[in-house]
Amino acid sequence: MKVLLLGSGGQLGWELQRAQPAAVDLVAPERAELDVTDATAIRRVVEDLAPDWIVNAAAYTAVDRAESEPELARAINRDGAAHVAQAAASKGSRLIHVSTDFIFDGALGRPYRPDDAPHPLGVYGASKLAGERAVLEALGERALVLRTAWLYSVHGANFVKTMLRLMAGDEPLRVVDDQVGTPTWAGGLAAAVWRAIDGGIGGVHHWTDAGVASWYDFAVAIREEALVLGLLDRAVPVQPIPSSAFPTPARRPSFSVLDKVQSWPLLGTPPHWRTSLRRMLHEMAHG
Repeated sequence: MKVLLLGSGGQLGWELQRAQPAAVDLVAPERAELDVTDATAIRRVVEDLAPDWIVNAAAYTAVDRAESEPELARAINRDGAAHVAQAAASKGSRLIHVSTDFIFDGALGRPYRPDDAPHPLGVYGASKLAGERAVLEALGERALVLRTAWLYSVHGANFVKTMLRLMAGDEPLRVVDDQVGTPTWAGGLAAAVWRAIDGGIGGVHHWTDAGVASWYDFAVAIREEALVLGLLDRAVPVQPIPSSAFPTPARRPSFSVLDKVQSWPLLGTPPHWRTSLRRMLHEMAHG
């Protein structure tokens, strides 16, 4: 089986390459080699490779910066997704397109099901939603739109690594406690993607680790686990604050937990997010 991976330099792309099944011929060009915003290049590569599956993990993910760079966010998240989907449709390839909890506004008050009405609060979420729609319009059930949330990995920049860096200093940290979601280890998500390919899964699905947390809860767990593993030598105070005390250019959903009841039996049931966090931090500590 031949798989084309786009976004190989990101957290998920890196983990997908680490977990590559032996029977898969994985082609993973870097962005400098193949940019999803270049429709001609995408079409040519898909035509030449004739992949059975394409995994589109390429994305503009700078949530706040997207508010001042909307054209770039849309070029990657909307137009890039459309280029990939159209190329896949023309060659008969199947596609997994990775999306986000930020297509929802957080006002529902319960975990979001795949068929709940989206309502993004900012440019990032809107651009990702537009990408989803372009993919489904081009491919229908031959595409899997896989929504996830709060990704982290030993590779790349993410909340966990930022917290560890700040906790190595002397200043107390102030972390918002009124935005709730689910931290998700990219290694677990990568395994779910490979299971989706193996099972030929299509449609719209949600996949994250189990459980829920606020960013404050997540930060406190990072501190506690890092102390046990020797990644930190002292417990810097972590103070909960409301989002209003930490204004950002982009609005964020207050409750973006995703409902995975229908997806986990197909894609695998993960451990609680804290178990996955411990595994990732152990990797940081011991390699």
